[in-house]
Amino acid sequence: MAAELARYGVPVRIIDKAAARSDKSKALVLWSRTLELLDRAGCTRQFIAAGHKVDAANIIAANKLLAHVSFAEVNSPYPYALMLPQSETERLLEAHLNRLGVQVERGLELIRFAPGSASVCATLRSAAGEDENLDVPWMIGCDGAHSATRHGLGMPFVGDTLPSDWILADIHLKAFPFPASEIATYWHEKGVLAVFPISSGRYRIVADLPMSTGEHPRDPDLSDVQGVLVQRGPGGLVASDPVWLSSFRINERKVADYRSGCVFLAGDAAHVHSPAGGQGMNTGMQDAFNLAWKLAMVWRGACDESLLDSYSVERSAIGEHVLANAGRFTALATLRNQAAQIVRNLVGHFLLGLAPVRAAMVNEMTEVSVGYEKSPLNGPAAHGLDGPAVGARMTPVSGQTSFGAGQTPRFTLLAASSKAVSGLVEDFGDLVEPSVLPPPDTSGVWLVRPDGYVACAVPANDIGLVADYLKALRRKAS
Repeated sequence: MAAELARYGVPVRIIDKAAARSDKSKALVLWSRTLELLDRAGCTRQFIAAGHKVDAANIIAANKLLAHVSFAEVNSPYPYALMLPQSETERLLEAHLNRLGVQVERGLELIRFAPGSASVCATLRSAAGEDENLDVPWMIGCDGAHSATRHGLGMPFVGDTLPSDWILADIHLKAFPFPASEIATYWHEKGVLAVFPISSGRYRIVADLPMSTGEHPRDPDLSDVQGVLVQRGPGGLVASDPVWLSSFRINERKVADYRSGCVFLAGDAAHVHSPAGGQGMNTGMQDAFNLAWKLAMVWRGACDESLLDSYSVERSAIGEHVLANAGRFTALATLRNQAAQIVRNLVGHFLLGLAPVRAAMVNEMTEVSVGYEKSPLNGPAAHGLDGPAVGARMTPVSGQTSFGAGQTPRFTLLAASSKAVSGLVEDFGDLVEPSVLPPPDTSGVWLVRPDGYVACAVPANDIGLVADYLKALRRKAS
């Protein structure tokens, strides 16, 4: 969030009471859509260089391959999952932020805050115990599942804790039967075992166990991990040299509203869910991409503050969807009833044998299917055009300037050259990029938001509808 705001020239302070970044791998995957959005900031190359590409996922049950799902067909410049430990993701993001002239202020804690009608008064405390009071137009809580911001707002974090323990192990593994570019998930009668390649010879193991009686599950040792591999794996797997061993329980919780006046919530502060599908960190980062351009346009006076109302509407709906999908996949993978397992395996094998089903699954996993079809920002929509609908993602083109790139957030016009198009770009230079891109269909005109989602799609001879949409954004600001 800080990097996106700084890129757009919005003055920002980012505080963290922790003295240093986490050195744990935690969240592991960057999906295609997140890489596309990072590309706007010009830093995707560094992430790819540091990560490990995975291009397929396998589901195995009763020693039979139920499905092989390839990511290679996803319609994106980044048709893969990029495996990168969260500690590395944080390091790269912080380096990117530093290049923009902003440093993380560590050892600085939010003690209290008082939201007003047009600003927020916050008290910060240093590690030395010194307090600082400041007044800011907006405050954004990106402070995790135990968010002090959310607690300060008194927002309920509604949901449940699933009745099982989970182990997580980053280890070195021998005799993995799939290429190091593929994920394997084993649906075993005793539970699920997921194996994710991190780098050459190094893997992430995740598995569920019966819920223990203690308040917190016991962290596994290497023999625990080996026992699960022997029980649920394909045979012959040997774990060694653990990098990180941990345990956790899955919480599925979410706030009802991501905004309270001048205060916003993003990431785990607003939603937590099963790690199935690796959507958590990506969803949180996409919260930030969504909000940052809107704050920047309001800050520079191009749009009215009512633009910010769309943030919670859009991202809360996505949070609900991700939470539900992750919960369903977890429930399927951890079925205990033997008859239900047999039905699951038969139905799963049939459905995942269908190309359209596999394509839909891949689009969900890679998050290229994320869209805002019910957004209050959606403008006029024409039917019959050969291109994405209003609210949908406009597929970026390799080698083409990304939507929302640069230091000023603007909408992008996709249209065939004409006097009307040139006039619109000239009239709305504060809201629209000067460069017009080719449209998916020359009989239509598309207006694309700075985060790459379609705001308007109209017939070429109705470009005045786009002008009316932009005038409305301006009128609110004035």
